[in-house]
Amino acid sequence: MHFDPSETYVRLTAGGSAELIADGEGFWSMPEPQLNDLSADWLITEFECASDWSNWEMHPEAEEFVYLLSGAAVLLLEQPTGVEEVPLLGRAAVVVPKGIWHTAKVSQPSRMLFVTMGRGTQHRAAV
Repeated sequence: MHFDPSETYVRLTAGGSAELIADGEGFWSMPEPQLNDLSADWLITEFECASDWSNWEMHPEAEEFVYLLSGAAVLLLEQPTGVEEVPLLGRAAVVVPKGIWHTAKVSQPSRMLFVTMGRGTQHRAAV
């Protein structure tokens, strides 16, 4: 089945299946019990990033794979020793460690692919 990963999440279950969740931006506004159930497995999605992220996020239960498909950005990782800047240009990837707050500064309009176990994800405003 053909689909647009910027409009459809893919959920990879522990049982080996891939389920399509065609809710796009509405995914994160689902009722909390439904969201917690879906985000207990690996989620794959793609976003267009035209400007700096408006918030920091943190995934307490798993690492996150961030793959820059095009454009340029700097991923900021709030490490115990201070904020680490990870430049991403062209096609580049980074693994964000579990429990690390992160955000992005967009240097050029970008497309990013994300693989994460989203349960318990926390957000805070970027200053």
